[in-house]
Amino acid sequence: MSVHAQTRISARTAPRGPLHWQQLVEWLSEDGVISPEEARRTIARCSQAESQQHALVRLAAVAMTRVSDGKPLDIESLAQYLAGRAQLDYLRIDPLKVDVAKVADVMSAGYAERHRVLPVQVTSGEVVVATAEPFVADWVDEVERQTKRSVRRVVANPQEIHRYTAEFFALAKSVRAAQKSGGNTGAASFEQLVELGRSNKQLDANDQGVVQVVDWLWQYAFDQRASDIHLEPRREQGVIRFRIDGVLHPVYQMPITVLNAMTARVKLLGRMDVVEKRRPQDGRIKTRNPRGDEVEMRLSTLPTAFGEKMVMRIFDPDTAVKDLDALGFAPHDAQRWEQLVKRPHGIILVTGPTGSGKTTTLYSTLKRLATEEVNVSTVEDPIEMIEPSFNQTQVQPQLDFGFAEGLRALMRQDPDIIMVGEIRDLATADMAVQAALTGHLVFSTLHTNDAVSAVSRLMELGVPPYLINATVLGVLAQRLVRTLCRQCREPDSATAREALDEVVKPWKISGSWQPYRPVGCVDCRMTGFLGRMGLYELLTATDAFKDLVNKEPSLQTLRRQGISDGMRPLRLAGALRVAEGLTTLEEVLSATPPLE
Repeated sequence: MSVHAQTRISARTAPRGPLHWQQLVEWLSEDGVISPEEARRTIARCSQAESQQHALVRLAAVAMTRVSDGKPLDIESLAQYLAGRAQLDYLRIDPLKVDVAKVADVMSAGYAERHRVLPVQVTSGEVVVATAEPFVADWVDEVERQTKRSVRRVVANPQEIHRYTAEFFALAKSVRAAQKSGGNTGAASFEQLVELGRSNKQLDANDQGVVQVVDWLWQYAFDQRASDIHLEPRREQGVIRFRIDGVLHPVYQMPITVLNAMTARVKLLGRMDVVEKRRPQDGRIKTRNPRGDEVEMRLSTLPTAFGEKMVMRIFDPDTAVKDLDALGFAPHDAQRWEQLVKRPHGIILVTGPTGSGKTTTLYSTLKRLATEEVNVSTVEDPIEMIEPSFNQTQVQPQLDFGFAEGLRALMRQDPDIIMVGEIRDLATADMAVQAALTGHLVFSTLHTNDAVSAVSRLMELGVPPYLINATVLGVLAQRLVRTLCRQCREPDSATAREALDEVVKPWKISGSWQPYRPVGCVDCRMTGFLGRMGLYELLTATDAFKDLVNKEPSLQTLRRQGISDGMRPLRLAGALRVAEGLTTLEEVLSATPPLE
């Protein structure tokens, strides 16, 4: 019997008062979740020592073995079981879906801690309250009377209730304190932006409440795996959103005065001009995540109609050391890419739209190439991540120092490997070609839809075909797609198999394979997806391909030659990942260009 198949308790037999661990063990044994032997063993172990821990926490530490699959019963499984026994819904608390300001108004922090409950949702007629003591309900009438709403109880992990009680009420307190100190100062329109903060903005930015909210925001973003934090002023209020797995999620709404003070605080830490709000600014901050690892964030501000918008891009400290398998390279492409980057000189291009993971691929590759025997130098706009093993330079257009000028300067720095942020014009392309011809390995990016289009883009910039053939070693096109959550994905129907077969024509996926579909669970916030992976299309410049480049043929002709040389189109690479059950056909179709 699974942990979800419990015997319901009737009103006559329902216990009263706090949950006792021994009673829970007896129920688990009665319902066949654990064996009688496991129950006796657990009671013997837990009886040896007294503990003030909650029953669920105490039993989770024992790691009882489940009869159905032999896996240990963790605290979430036990909480789900308890919810079923108590005839209540189970809830995995998702802080992204909790309106902290509203739930903090339902009861005081002291009341919540005393009764070990936490409001998680408030509507016009109902308050949803999480508890780990489903048989203690003496507080319900009082909350209903005070809020003039009905109370619906749900069972949740007691550790999460304890953690989020502290976090939610502390956050609400900090926001109120920041709002009180900020008074009514705020920007009502674009024309008033410059007036905001000229009097007491510095005081607001360093107010203890503002400091606490900003610190909470960063730690919260790290905990939720966010890649970007958006602080967005609106007409009536400020909005905070996180980008997680490529999708924006609303996190918190707060008074515009508090959001403005938070923006000023971050600008202050990023050594930006706090008073200047009429023009965009860039900055950087280094902080630490809950694990103690150093995290770098790139800051960008933009004046909008209702105030200054800020985006903080978070760079994972592990990004630059991922191996090819972690990036999503299939064995077929990983082997060819490894051979390519070991060449002594030439140009290797990475293409794709903004946000397709080009920087991650380049940094991961360069990190492995940057041994003590070689000099790796980069010219970037801007420098995405500070990497100690590289010599990194940022272009400064206002000083007439662009990619071409930076590359020209690098040529006098005795480099072995050069990375140019982007080839945008003929001057930069010419310098990259010259660097490759004089014995350097050059990496750069282009914004094209696929790998073959990069060759035609170089021709359009004015690079002669014979120089392309002499220098370009290969082109890697890539995209990012969301990966299915392994905890809740389900096999898809035969219709999905037929649709996938139709998409990959004239190719055919051989062997036994099974596409999966997203379902949604607490681990993936009911989205069905958890994390992202890369799709890759690797074109290598073979002799046959170079012969065609000299003739300046159509893209279709070059693409057919690339495929015959081993290139797998992006959509085909995505289809293979669908067949492996790693992502969905819809994700692949939305991210990749069609097959021709």
